[in-house]
Amino acid sequence: MKNLLTLLALLSCYTWLLAQETDKKPKPIPDAEVFTSEQTVTIDGKVINLTTNAGTMQLRDENNKAIANFGFTSYTKKGVSDVRERPIVFAFNGGPGSSSFWLHMGILGPKRIVVNDPENTPAAPYNLVNNEYSILEVADLVMLDPVGTGLSVPVGEAEFKDFWSVDGDIRSISLFITQYLIKHGRLNSPKYLLGESYGTFRNAGIMKRLLNQGIAMNGVIMVSAVFDLRTLVFPPQEDISYIVHFPTYAATAWYHDQIENKNPDLDAFLDEIRAFTAQEYVPALFKGDQITTTDKEALVKKLAAYTGTSADYWVRANLRVSASEFFVELLRDEGEIVGRLDSRFTGINPDLNAQDGDYDPQSLAISPAYITSFLDYFHGDLGVRDDLLYSITAGRRKGFKWDWKHEGNYRWGTQAAISTSIDMAEAMTKDPNMKVLILNGIYDLATVFYGVEHTINHMGLTKEVKDNIIMKYYEAGHMMYTHPPSMKQFDADVDEFIRMTSRK
Repeated sequence: MKNLLTLLALLSCYTWLLAQETDKKPKPIPDAEVFTSEQTVTIDGKVINLTTNAGTMQLRDENNKAIANFGFTSYTKKGVSDVRERPIVFAFNGGPGSSSFWLHMGILGPKRIVVNDPENTPAAPYNLVNNEYSILEVADLVMLDPVGTGLSVPVGEAEFKDFWSVDGDIRSISLFITQYLIKHGRLNSPKYLLGESYGTFRNAGIMKRLLNQGIAMNGVIMVSAVFDLRTLVFPPQEDISYIVHFPTYAATAWYHDQIENKNPDLDAFLDEIRAFTAQEYVPALFKGDQITTTDKEALVKKLAAYTGTSADYWVRANLRVSASEFFVELLRDEGEIVGRLDSRFTGINPDLNAQDGDYDPQSLAISPAYITSFLDYFHGDLGVRDDLLYSITAGRRKGFKWDWKHEGNYRWGTQAAISTSIDMAEAMTKDPNMKVLILNGIYDLATVFYGVEHTINHMGLTKEVKDNIIMKYYEAGHMMYTHPPSMKQFDADVDEFIRMTSRK
């Protein structure tokens, strides 16, 4: 019996050792796969013929080890004799954890989805049309899907968590751009980054990382930007988010006719709001509970008048109203809430006593049209195999969690901020030829324009370098390209920027 037990113990030990050896064997690396098709886009009556590649490219780390099959869709103009004369744009959305289909099908690619801005778009069939505002008139385009989105997945010993962080994300996308440029012979082409939302936060880090690795961008395009997360998250005992959101609250009230005797000139109205915010609202909040009753009463009247809300509301809020609170307050009496991504959009308020908005009318108004139409186009027109799952967002994957630590944000051993504005400032200072175009939606309550202005004004740039930042404003929201007049302006602004910065 004793010998039998000993034998069983030895067998168990052997089985365990065998399992350990099996685990040590390298995982097989699945092949990257690309689906090629020919597409066209007609702009100003001229047909542009395109070679389109949709699929994945094997991504390697600094030691040449495969770490991901990275998803992308590229559009390259046919018949170009010298690619050094043809700009190339690397574009992505944000999230973090969003795939790139929003920009792809909203404004950049050869096809675009028609939506009922600023109303709800009915269910299918949806209208996919030639995109006369496509960036492909002036540049080739590569739409990137960060790991965890689109078709992008880790391979080999890599894991999702290696990519789901501020620095891991910047690293992997910088690696992809470098390796794509080498693989396709585009190192000497004029090069651009274009990001939306968190994609602008990412852009600021990538432009520094690539520059430090010897790759300079001709220009960087920021759509609905944020560089300092303090401007968005309403941290406790911190006034900055309340301050930078206020001009957008006022603009939203202006749009919905909630302001008595409003100035009909929106630009003039916003200049008035900027002055009030800087000269009266900021000093009042800075005083905290030391503000006098008289001063507080006077301020409350102006806060209420500029935002179409009641003075009592601002008193109860102690002069501080978060974005989510404003969503439900502005049109509470009408039984509606306003949108976060675009406050021109409205939806039914299901709880008239609610303190916070529990959904975004703009997102729900357009998401089904974008998602359904893109997937139909991706697997249909572009010919991507229908058994390959395109992940709209990494947020649907098990274990998705973003690591917000960022190199350079530390003071005295702790993270003092979550900001890539320091990266952008360093890159622009080291390369004073680099230009940045920032596109701001006036009715964007997700990434507010006054927050961008505040960040830029605190980056410590010299006047010569700061003059390389071009600011544009649109009478729309976060995805300003859903608004036809802004779509046209977007096209003109981006085309002019690329033409200006790609010349020798």
